[in-house]
Amino acid sequence: MRKELQEDVSYPEVINFPSDTERQSPTGPPRNSSVRKAGWVVGGLIVILLIAGAITIASKLGEKKALAAETERLAIPSVAVTHPTQEQSHEELVLPATVQAYKESPIYARTNGYLLHWYKDIGSHLNKGDLLAAIDTPEVDQELLQARATRQQIQAQLGLAKSSAERWQNLRKSDSVSQQEVDQQESGYQQAQANLAASDANVRRLEQMESFKHVYAPFSGVLTKRNIDVGALINAGNTGSDKELFDVAQVDPLRVYVNVPQTYSAAIYIGMKAFLEQREYPGQRFEGKVVRTSQVIDPTTRTLLSEIDVPNPGGKILPGAYAQVHFAAKIDAPRLTVPINTLLFRPEGPRAAVVDSDNKVHLRPVTIGRDYGSSVEVVGGLEPSDQVIVNPADSLEDGQQVNVAGPKQGSKKQGG
Repeated sequence: MRKELQEDVSYPEVINFPSDTERQSPTGPPRNSSVRKAGWVVGGLIVILLIAGAITIASKLGEKKALAAETERLAIPSVAVTHPTQEQSHEELVLPATVQAYKESPIYARTNGYLLHWYKDIGSHLNKGDLLAAIDTPEVDQELLQARATRQQIQAQLGLAKSSAERWQNLRKSDSVSQQEVDQQESGYQQAQANLAASDANVRRLEQMESFKHVYAPFSGVLTKRNIDVGALINAGNTGSDKELFDVAQVDPLRVYVNVPQTYSAAIYIGMKAFLEQREYPGQRFEGKVVRTSQVIDPTTRTLLSEIDVPNPGGKILPGAYAQVHFAAKIDAPRLTVPINTLLFRPEGPRAAVVDSDNKVHLRPVTIGRDYGSSVEVVGGLEPSDQVIVNPADSLEDGQQVNVAGPKQGSKKQGG
């Protein structure tokens, strides 16, 4: 019985684990090799993803920096610059000027009425006292007739008052009347004398008003304007429609006003010869002389106002025309010119936008001399080495950063 039991007892089977040598052996179990390969693959993918992410982030950061740099670069305006041109000194001072008539006067009516006739038209040469127009003044004529009739009435009353006063004075000598009655008669006589004087003054006033029905030239010259025609209503004074009847100008001699820059003001004196030139008459010079100056420098323009009288016997030079005046003065000061499109005209005066070595803008005040058309003379505020911006924007501010685009251009003298 014991033997049977012993035979029926079974023992668990002993499992032998592989040793370290067997694990490391390439001939080990195939399952462990697959696990290791999968781990290597996953690790490689993670590393690749990390590298790709780092590259993407670096690329975006670079693009962001490049965009910021490009935006900053585009925010700075690019400008073209030029240098002032230094001109050679010369023996004459040449300045622009406007020719004006020596005398010019608008002619107004001094009485009311209707234009009966005009005798001179524009362009007519006049002598002092020439009849220009006749005005029909029926109201003034009737008032004058009434004033004369009133004067005759007052004159008759004056005669009666005089005889009455003399009669009462004789009666007073015999004590036939009182002194008060005599004084009343003498007062009436004096009042009649005053009434006659007032009537005479009124008659003279109306006679003068009636004389204004004829309009005469106040001085010799040329009729430059006619604003009326026959039948037009005329109003006395300078009010109402058609207020100015004529305009008369004296064209011999002519006045020429010149603004001389402060730099050259010391060379101008009264009696100095000057010559007038116009493009309409090339090669011709009209001689005049300086007759007066304002004796002060205009603080706005920094110029000296000078007047030149130029004889014009043939009426060749027309008032209102542009001309150039040549002064017989030796000018040794250096002259700079810049294109007209380099200047900014601000309320505080003309400015030039100058770029310094750090590419920053400085708005410098400049003093303008002669105008050559496309270029102007600058007598103060700039140096030949300055970089002046061409076509500066009105929004430019002092100290603003700019980029100088392209090579620096040299300016050329324009005009005379």
